[in-house]
Order: sequence, then C-alpha cells, then structure tokens
Amino acid sequence: MGKRLYVGNLSYDTTELDLRDIFGKFGTVAETKVVMDRDTGRPRGFAFVELSSDQEAQAAIAELNGRELGGRAVTVKEAEERTGGRGGGGGGGGRGGGGGRRW
Repeated sequence: MGKRLYVGNLSYDTTELDLRDIFGKFGTVAETKVVMDRDTGRPRGFAFVELSSDQEAQAAIAELNGRELGGRAVTVKEAEERTGGRGGGGGGGGRGGGGGRRW
C-alpha cells in the first residue's frame, strides 16, 4: 500500500494533472485529489497525493515541503488518517420540552 500525502497552501490554479507531474518525479503516483469547495465548486487550496511507497513519499516531503509552487510556499506532509465517520453529536428524537396535557 502506498503513502498518502497532504499538500497544502496550493495555488487555486493547481490541477490534479499538475500534481501528478510534480510528484511523479519521486515515484509512481497512485492517486491525486484536489479538494473542492462544495458550495462554489472551486478548489480549496489543498490536495492529497498518494505515492506507491514510503520511500517515495519521504523523498517528496524532503524535496517539496516549503518549496514554492505556483507562487506559494506549499506544505507537504504525511496525511493524517481520519478515523470513524463525521462524528455527530447524537441526540435528537423524542419530543421537545414540556410534553403531556395539563388539566
């Protein structure tokens, strides 16, 4: 299994193809995903890139973290794995306040 990287502070013009080209210099790019804003459909300025090995990922981090891409100094680091779902504060159901009849 590969190693997933977080790439932050990207120019809004950066595409998944751009990322494939940039990270492809360090190894096999399994996947790229530029995160888009749900409401506007525009990029949010960060992405995830998966390289095929830990060694490739470490080389990319060492070379690209802090480097200027598209006029911005990007952050490249190992992506943190999210556990569980979106969380969500349970509750709900039932009837709100009061309740019952008053005689």
